[in-house]
Amino acid sequence: MIHLRTALLRTILLGAGLASVLAGKPASAQLAKRNDRASEKLGIKLSLQCYTFRALTFFETVDEAAKMGIRYLEIYPGQKIQPSSNDTMSWRMSAEDIAAVKKKLADAGGLKLIGYGVDGIPAEEAEARKMFEWAKLMGITVLVTETVPTEMHDKLCTEYNIRMALHNHPSSWPPDDVIKATKDHVKLIGSCSDTGHWMRRNLVPADQLKKLQGRVEHLHFKDLNQYGNGEDLPWGTGQGDAKGMLTELKRQGYKGYASIEYEVGSVSDLESNLPKCVAFFDATLTELSKK
Repeated sequence: MIHLRTALLRTILLGAGLASVLAGKPASAQLAKRNDRASEKLGIKLSLQCYTFRALTFFETVDEAAKMGIRYLEIYPGQKIQPSSNDTMSWRMSAEDIAAVKKKLADAGGLKLIGYGVDGIPAEEAEARKMFEWAKLMGITVLVTETVPTEMHDKLCTEYNIRMALHNHPSSWPPDDVIKATKDHVKLIGSCSDTGHWMRRNLVPADQLKKLQGRVEHLHFKDLNQYGNGEDLPWGTGQGDAKGMLTELKRQGYKGYASIEYEVGSVSDLESNLPKCVAFFDATLTELSKK
């Protein structure tokens, strides 16, 4: 009878996807501990734009984030969800994929989705509403887009309490254009400030954040080796003045997320460089929280 009960328990655990526990191994990478108390206190929270690990699946990216102690994720359209499937991340994803994504996040220690983009927001309210419904279901609080805001977006952002953040590439949505496009819209619509692309446009990031005060909804936070045609470096080692950017965000009382996003680098390079960004972020906010 004891053997039968043991076999039954093993079957139940296997059915729950916990076979690796029986083998003495975790089902997936567990969330590492880090000192992010100052981040949570100030409300400037660290997230990871999954595009950074675009060479991997979403499930593998979750494991990478968990190993660094990053609890918040910004997903992007087109990333393969898991090695065993060809399904990809999208606001049109199936109910089965939604369930699989939520289970993976829970198994990795309770990571949360907070952002989605860059993707267009439909022009028709009925379709746009489906996107907002999906975002609410996933726990997403910011939609990153290059879509020009309209009164319909005011309505949906307010109804769902979801931000709409206009993302700048080097040739799109400079701060002055964001200010003009959002001045007559609700405060939930503003900038996804990509500080690296500002540098590629030869704009000083801290100055642009100051200009956008009140309209910074989200950040793709970067520190490049040079202005113009620059490449990502660990935060605090480039020419972007990462500490100055965080200081300006604190001055503004910014409450939101700053996503790590690298445009270049192999997985091994990222595994070496991204923990340096995390350490810089935590140390800098700890210092800023004391002032």
